[in-house]
Amino acid sequence: MRIEQRLTEMGLVLPPQVPVALPFPWVRVHGNRAFISGHGPQLPDGALAGPFGKVGDDLTLEQGYQASRLTALAILGSLQRAIGDLDRVTAWLRVFGMVNVAPGFNNTPAVINGFSDLILELWGGEAGQHARSAVGMAALPFDIPVEIEAEVEIDGG
Repeated sequence: MRIEQRLTEMGLVLPPQVPVALPFPWVRVHGNRAFISGHGPQLPDGALAGPFGKVGDDLTLEQGYQASRLTALAILGSLQRAIGDLDRVTAWLRVFGMVNVAPGFNNTPAVINGFSDLILELWGGEAGQHARSAVGMAALPFDIPVEIEAEVEIDGG
C-alpha cells in the first residue's frame, strides 16, 4: 500500500464515488489494463468540487490546475475501488484531459499538468510517465472545468 501511504503522508484524501447511476462502469478492467471513464474534480466528501465554469473566464489557470489535481484524486479513488490496491498499477499509459475553456484560452496543457504532476509525484518517472492529450472544450457536464479519462496497466493481483 505504498501509494495509499504516500497520499496519506501528503494529506490527500480519495473521495467516495459520485452518487450518480451510470449505464457504464467508472473503471473497466480487461486483462492487465484498466480503462478509466471520464472523471471531474471532487471534494473529499464525494461532491463535485467548484469553482465551476470556463477556465480563462470563470476560473484562472491556477484554479484549473487545482481542479485537475482534484480530478486525479477522484480517478485514484475509483481505481482503488476497482482493483483494490493502487500499487497494482504498474504503468500509466494514456491520459486524455478535457478543459472547459473560454474563447481564446489555449493553455490547456498547463491545466492538465495538475493531474500529470500528481501522478508523476506518486508513481515516479518510470511508471508515472504517460502519453497525454489536453484539449479545450466548449462545455463539459455539470459545468465542471476539467474532465479526465485514462488507461493504466495493472499486475495480475
